[in-house]
Order: sequence, then C-alpha cells, then structure tokens
Amino acid sequence: MIEAHNLHRSYQIGKKLIEVLHGIELSIHKGERVFLCGPSGAGKTTLLYTLAGLERPQQGHVTIAGTELYSLNPKKQAAFRNANIGYIFQNYLLLPELTALENVMIPGAIGGEDAADKAMEALERVGLSKRADHLPAELSGGEQQRVAIARAVANRPAVLFADEPTGNLDSRNSGEVMELLMGLATESDTTLVVVTHDPSLADRGDRKLVIKDGSIEST
Repeated sequence: MIEAHNLHRSYQIGKKLIEVLHGIELSIHKGERVFLCGPSGAGKTTLLYTLAGLERPQQGHVTIAGTELYSLNPKKQAAFRNANIGYIFQNYLLLPELTALENVMIPGAIGGEDAADKAMEALERVGLSKRADHLPAELSGGEQQRVAIARAVANRPAVLFADEPTGNLDSRNSGEVMELLMGLATESDTTLVVVTHDPSLADRGDRKLVIKDGSIEST
C-alpha cells in the first residue's frame, strides 16, 4: 500500500544543516497497522508528513496504492489525498466556527459531494452523533479528537495517518481513542500509520518502527 524509497529531508537553521530524514526505505502492506516511535526530534512527524503528501522530500519518492505522490501536479495531488488519505493531527485542527458535523463534512465538500450523510455516519462510528450540532469549544478534548478522527475517516480512505493522536489526552481517553482507531482500521481494512511516543500504545500494532537520527533503526 505504501512504498517509500531513499527519502531525504533537511532544514537549514542558521548556518547549520539539520538532516531530518536520511535515506528512509519503507514498505507498508494493505491493512497493516504500523507505529512510528523514537525520541523527540528523530524525524517521526516529518516522515509522516512526507508519506502523506504534505511535505515534499528533497530526494526520493513515495507511492501509495500504486500512485507516485510527488509526480502529480499540486491539484491532482490534493485530489488524490482527499480521496485516499485521512490525516489526524495532534492538535485536532477543527475549525472553531463550524459544528462537529460541519467539520466532518469538509473532506466530502472538497470532493464536490453532498457530504452531510457521510459526515453523520462518520460521527456515529466514533460515538458522537448526538454532539453533531456542538461547536469545538463545547466539546471535551477527547470529543474533539473523535471529531478529528471522524473527519479523517469520512471519505473511507485507504490509508489513515495519525500524528500523536493521544498526545493531548489523559490515560483513559488515550486508551479509548487508540481502541477506536484500531477498530476503525480493522473494520474497513484501512492501512494505519501512527506516530506515538508511548511504547505501550505502539505495542498494539502489527509492527513498530523505531526512528533515530533520521533513519529507521529497528522494527
């Protein structure tokens, strides 16, 4: 489902060049649940962004479901991401002026669909249909993350990326959110790639990749 070859990404900070990804090679199968672990600054989020088509590598390429992401022009790449990729951000990134339902409708609306039914179905899948008309400020942190998950799965993507999806939650909500993610992935045979700093969460996946100094150190 996901193939990455020779990924390089570096940043210039003052006079210093920081190499964040150093020749990453990666293969993830359809339906596999993979967790990316490693110390802060190891390159986990940069790798996730690169795999998801959000940050172009300086070298190398990424293929998802047979499509080479960075060979597409920006318009086609955005359309491909919207149809095939779901992304869950650590800080939710819900639009504060929109209700839960309206936030979840965004991917379908971008795709030119009447997205209300799909959005409500996604909210039902995460157990929040009764909160559909509430604004983000009226929801708890755990509920906001569930809305973010519903938005990411509304288009039934082939691949779901999650960047520290439990990073802002307490232990009880962390466990519930991770169980929800794993269940949704299994239910739809969705490929799941999660960045986490929590080894106990990473142990729930099919495979754990440890990233250190921009390279995959072990699996």
